[in-house]
Amino acid sequence: MRVVICGGGVIGACTAYFLARRNVDVTVVERTEVACAASGKAGGFLALDWCAGSPLDSLARRSFALHAELASEIADDMGYQPMNAYSGRIVRDRDARRHAPAALDWLSAGTVISGRIGTPDTTAIVHPRKFTTAMMRAAQEQGAQLRLGQVTGLVRGRTESIVTGIEVEGSVIEADAVVIAMGPWSRLAAEWLPLPDVFGQLSPSLVYDTGADVPADALFLEYRDASGDEVTVEVFPRADGSTHVCAFSGAAPLPPDPADVTPDPSVIERLRSICERLSPAFGQDRIIAKQACFRPITWDYVPLIGRVPRIEGAYVATGHNVWGILNAPATGEAMAELIVDGKARTVDLSPFDPVRLPASGPTLRQPRGA
Repeated sequence: MRVVICGGGVIGACTAYFLARRNVDVTVVERTEVACAASGKAGGFLALDWCAGSPLDSLARRSFALHAELASEIADDMGYQPMNAYSGRIVRDRDARRHAPAALDWLSAGTVISGRIGTPDTTAIVHPRKFTTAMMRAAQEQGAQLRLGQVTGLVRGRTESIVTGIEVEGSVIEADAVVIAMGPWSRLAAEWLPLPDVFGQLSPSLVYDTGADVPADALFLEYRDASGDEVTVEVFPRADGSTHVCAFSGAAPLPPDPADVTPDPSVIERLRSICERLSPAFGQDRIIAKQACFRPITWDYVPLIGRVPRIEGAYVATGHNVWGILNAPATGEAMAELIVDGKARTVDLSPFDPVRLPASGPTLRQPRGA
């Protein structure tokens, strides 16, 4: 069996790995480089039960377990590390003196911790780029191939309802199955397939070289600036001594090429200012990356995972929003089962069936629990 995966991000890499483990002939086609977009620039935070009560619950629980298994099975460093997670808030300078010193000794006064919301049994982290590239290398060691190039179309069989391969810049790669896993750029495939819309939400971030100054404590902190705007600041220390801090996600035009994604300098400056208020570990001289990525989302904020309706041989796996790194292993495992066996066994994919959504809709609705 021959499968072509369009997209070298975390979903494509994990799908390639689980297919290759089953001796499937797999080719991954990536336009820019492996982990070039959100798969290399996201936070990498993992949670066992934070999707409870939502359609993502079983997918997240299976994937959380798989992350631990993969970290022990695959030789490459993925940056996997169990950690605590805390909620709290950052108060403004004029209010800081009214508060006791921060409960965590690496934080500045005025950073108020309200509670622990995750333990090393229920929360963890990976380094997204290291994890994605490790999964791709592991897939290649199992026989998968990686090809750089832009997918420019699909090859049809005896009728328009059968896909038999893809076109890559003038050449053809034949396949029994084609998987669209291009993150928010999966919307380009809507020119070839009846797919629901996929959108991109811009997420800027800073990465600091914090060494041993920041322990394995993920933070979710509320902050209100002088203008009254409220924002959630997310802090993710990593095993390699770097710390990823993000905030101010929002809508922005999706550029044609993932390599052209850049952060708004004014937003980065606002984030940098908050980070300096948060902890002395976040000095300007410690910044090692100013970046942004687009997270793929759908109309109902639930991923598209499954067969493309009415098209034989076509599959899609995208739209994972903030939980893409977390849910990639279980998505890849279930996609491999669906393609090879005709049905996913480890996770029920029915909540993610693309047929549930129309090609477009009037508004983008945030459901409860997302």
